[in-house]
Amino acid sequence: MFSLLGGIFLGWSLGANDASNLFGAAVSSRMIKFWTAALIAAFFVLVGALAEGGAGIETLKGLTQLTLEQAVVCSVAAALTVTAMTVLGLPVSTSQAVVGAIVGIGLLNRHINLDGLEKVVLCWIGTPLGGAFFAVIVYKVLAFIYNKAPLSLIQADALIRFLLVSAGSYGAYTLGANNVANVTAVFVGAGRLDVFSATLVGGLSIGLGIVTFSHRVIATIGRRLIKVDAFSALVVVLAEALTVHAYTFVGVPVSTSQAVVGAVVGIGFLRGINSVRGKTLLNVFLAWVLTPGVATLFAVVIEFSIHLRYMPPP
Repeated sequence: MFSLLGGIFLGWSLGANDASNLFGAAVSSRMIKFWTAALIAAFFVLVGALAEGGAGIETLKGLTQLTLEQAVVCSVAAALTVTAMTVLGLPVSTSQAVVGAIVGIGLLNRHINLDGLEKVVLCWIGTPLGGAFFAVIVYKVLAFIYNKAPLSLIQADALIRFLLVSAGSYGAYTLGANNVANVTAVFVGAGRLDVFSATLVGGLSIGLGIVTFSHRVIATIGRRLIKVDAFSALVVVLAEALTVHAYTFVGVPVSTSQAVVGAVVGIGFLRGINSVRGKTLLNVFLAWVLTPGVATLFAVVIEFSIHLRYMPPP
């Protein structure tokens, strides 16, 4: 159990941070209470992890061969990277941190599945593009239906409330299905867990992070999303969930935050909203470039350091 602590901590931090992408708009606009949102999100994360988490695990564990010690090193290196990026104020991708750490160990092992790595990197590039694409489609479809429906203001508010909660629940499901691989895939690769145990442990740890430590992040990010308007916030959440779910079918864990940024940019193109500033886009780009590289470096340094041996002077 001790060897899994790094992965459990990584799952906890992932849940604490990424829950904001699911229910931030609904909670900050008081359409749903935090504890209700947190419990719903934790439940659907676990369901998504158990139902569809296996594909991403198979992809990540196939990037290189790992011992149990190296699996622990990957988890610690990814966790340190997430922490460092958070301190720097950059939008962090746990998926990129984990893959970067695995690549670092793969370099030391002189064994990397380049075909699998190419598939992962291409999906990273496609994540914000997918978010923008789905945002445009979802916005046009929902706007057409919404404008045709004869609703009073009270009915419209109730409908948006219901749809935000529904979209957040779906987003939680896709978060568990897609990102559980980041938490425990390395332990499957090392033979410490089977796929079912990995999805269960990973789903529970992500849910624990949502329930125990996501309140402040949900409130902060929610206000940032809701400043556009409730309808656009709904589109962002749904577009992010659809994007992440699409890559779940491909079997590649991706960043929910980058999908959200892509979705907001997509809405901006449609409505001319200055939703994403140049500095924000620059930070996203820097994080995209730096996160896997930093994780690779951490993994190499940690693995090299634990094998140093003190040689007394002759």
